[in-house]
Amino acid sequence: MPGTVLLLAASPAGRGRLVDAASVLPVLAAVSPAVLSGTDTANVVELADPVEPQAVLTRLRAAAAVPGPLTVFVTGQLQLDRRQRLPHLALARTTPATVRYTAFPWHWIREELRLRPAGATTLVVDLHADAEAWDHLRAHPLDSGRDNAVYGRIAPPPPARRGPAVPSYMKTVATMLRSGHRPPPEELHQQVLGRIAAEAATNILLAARAPGAGDPHAVIAGAVQAGRHAEADSLAAQWEQAAVRAHGPGSEDALHWAEVRADLAMFAGDPVRSCRTWLTVAGARLAAGQAADAPPVESAVDRAHHQWGLIQDTASARELGSALAELRLRVPGRKQGALGHVQRQLRQLHTQS
Repeated sequence: MPGTVLLLAASPAGRGRLVDAASVLPVLAAVSPAVLSGTDTANVVELADPVEPQAVLTRLRAAAAVPGPLTVFVTGQLQLDRRQRLPHLALARTTPATVRYTAFPWHWIREELRLRPAGATTLVVDLHADAEAWDHLRAHPLDSGRDNAVYGRIAPPPPARRGPAVPSYMKTVATMLRSGHRPPPEELHQQVLGRIAAEAATNILLAARAPGAGDPHAVIAGAVQAGRHAEADSLAAQWEQAAVRAHGPGSEDALHWAEVRADLAMFAGDPVRSCRTWLTVAGARLAAGQAADAPPVESAVDRAHHQWGLIQDTASARELGSALAELRLRVPGRKQGALGHVQRQLRQLHTQS
């Protein structure tokens, strides 16, 4: 089966740049797609110093939806947003004061990859952290999703007098792969560390193998890829009911499976069901005491909003739009003007009645 490769190199312009991330792309681009992916053939998508978080999200979402192995190479720098203190990948226009709106939240990677089969996704990362993010990450490991293999390093900020650092981990990966041989990721990781040993001694090293592919997500993903959407939803519903019985309807396990079912409705082309489920998940999280700006809450409302925009039936759009507008009052989200967008669309829908 063909593989997919996403090459993402991002760092701010100007004095806020800690690492010359884009410098690694020509070296990676010189590696054959098949070697980058570890498959016979592969499609490669390249993002060099992107500006908009939503553009990165769109490319990541598209890559995650393609069947077959996915390898994501990420080079860049991590910063914390001042409101929630969560790691973000800084983009071209990011400054310390605008991280929340101009950088790419790292937890979006986990969210977008969660439905992929275990063992089907590998992340190779070369990240530099600013001082605040470095202190945070030494106490809170970077969460890239439980079913994904992750290899790489996080480096501390370089001394101010030296200017941007070199992404030496990723450049070494690319140089080794240019030979045409791709060892298993864990072996490649160890070989790279051997070549940058002095530098790696001060880094946070990432080496996490994904669990095997016998878990339920793999079975559900297989059903989706085969077009058996009803079967996929039935399986997820069984796991959701089991989680409710074991842990309660507001538990993380139960909410996780509700989120899976919302995604499955999206894949099946049913925006009404997907929107309704995301609204239910958001309401349940808020009722459980989660903050309006907590990532899972914001994500649920944003996804409900996106699916609502795809609804063709006017009556359903009016019904769900009213619920979405009420929710947007509590959860405005990161995208400015989201509430106003819902209100304007609702007015148009009511004029159609």
